[in-house]
Amino acid sequence: MLFDALLILFPLFLGYLIPLSSPPLLKLINQLLGKLVYLILALMGVGLANVEGLFAQLATLGRISGTLLGCISVANLLALWWLDQRRRHTHSVTSLPAPSKWRMMAESMKLALVVIAGFALGSQFAAVRALPVDRFSEWALMLLLLLIGIQMRNFGMSLRQILLNRWGLQIALCVLLSSWAGALVASLLLPLSATQALALASSFGWYSLSGILVADKLGPLMGSAAFLNDLGRELLAILLIPVLMRRHPSSAIGYSGATALDFTLPVIQRSGGVDVVPIAVVSGFVLSLLGPILVLGFLAWPS
Repeated sequence: MLFDALLILFPLFLGYLIPLSSPPLLKLINQLLGKLVYLILALMGVGLANVEGLFAQLATLGRISGTLLGCISVANLLALWWLDQRRRHTHSVTSLPAPSKWRMMAESMKLALVVIAGFALGSQFAAVRALPVDRFSEWALMLLLLLIGIQMRNFGMSLRQILLNRWGLQIALCVLLSSWAGALVASLLLPLSATQALALASSFGWYSLSGILVADKLGPLMGSAAFLNDLGRELLAILLIPVLMRRHPSSAIGYSGATALDFTLPVIQRSGGVDVVPIAVVSGFVLSLLGPILVLGFLAWPS
């Protein structure tokens, strides 16, 4: 199983080694990433349609994702509050209007609708259920990781810039350790092993990847639980960032997790000003880089 995890991670590292400076090509990669995410989530929905007795397990799905989200969120916010207390740092709010929370939440919910659409197709059409969904998902996942590696390499951040931003690194470390602590508590309340709970917690809000990786190893039901856990985190982050930024900037940035690098970055910038952007980018970059490695590492660990 460890070999399988390393095999899946290989495209990520391969992509990271590819320097690319052409703006049209980078734009094309961004567009392909979006389409691949939709494709893989739709395949995950089709896979759900093949789960026997799914409706009897919906309560379990809600319990797993809800318990994980609650335990990890509490642990994250407590740890990040402690970091803010240590720094004794307050930050003024910019006068720029914040982007529409409802519009951003709607963008997130589109992904959930794609999973539902895939499930509906799989439920209605036997030919769709007969497709080799696992094989298609694995191929699409490898291509996705290759493109993500290329994108991260060309984000414009040097190792020196990352290592010198102590605040961003402290936030990332707090999120990582507190997410693990919350996951271990959740594993005591759920029918999950400690390593499975740690795997589901180690995507740090990167819902478009967590569901795919977990579903590939633990099946579509657990993949859906991982997806819902991280989707819920992002939706809460959109609501919490403007509220927390003035007095608790570490909490506002850190609770965004890996999405501080991309999706929630506009909310962070609008709420905290341009000087918090490098902190958010470093924190989000580190968590995004570690996410797939840690998720697959824990999934490869014997339960």
